[in-house]
Amino acid sequence: MQILTFTVAGQPYAIPSRAVLEVLPLVPVRPIPLLPPYVPGVFTYRGHLVPLVDLACRFEAPVAEPPGRRRLSTRVIVVQFTALLQPGEPEAPRVRLGLVADNVVSVQTVATDETAPAAPGGQAPFLGRLLRLGGSTVQMVVVDHLLPPGTLSGLFGAAGAAGP
Repeated sequence: MQILTFTVAGQPYAIPSRAVLEVLPLVPVRPIPLLPPYVPGVFTYRGHLVPLVDLACRFEAPVAEPPGRRRLSTRVIVVQFTALLQPGEPEAPRVRLGLVADNVVSVQTVATDETAPAAPGGQAPFLGRLLRLGGSTVQMVVVDHLLPPGTLSGLFGAAGAAGP
């Protein structure tokens, strides 16, 4: 399996590279009222409005700098996945999200037998298995669980998919 590794609040994380569309420098964001604090707004990506998820805020990680002050290394990872908005929905839409990471480290190949289950608990369904890479432990991020169903449905709805 190929993964994209990145850091959030100084800790290493990864997502499957098959979900990644592109890695961008930090982009201007249009705030949307009443979204959760970890969704600072939307940005335009190739003609589509895409919600931005601040991973440090979502992970409730202590950050050295406030969200408005970013470094040159701050990146937006644009991902796409199939969103299950309603149980039994006949065709789940493909949606895009932008993920704010402190920096992107690398693309690596790992064997699936190098992973271990994450700590049990339903508090953070977006945190997946742990990987052993070199001398460090990296946590997988389950992209399709980053937004709770209500937030996901409110942002996209069945008709509001983010395009092909």
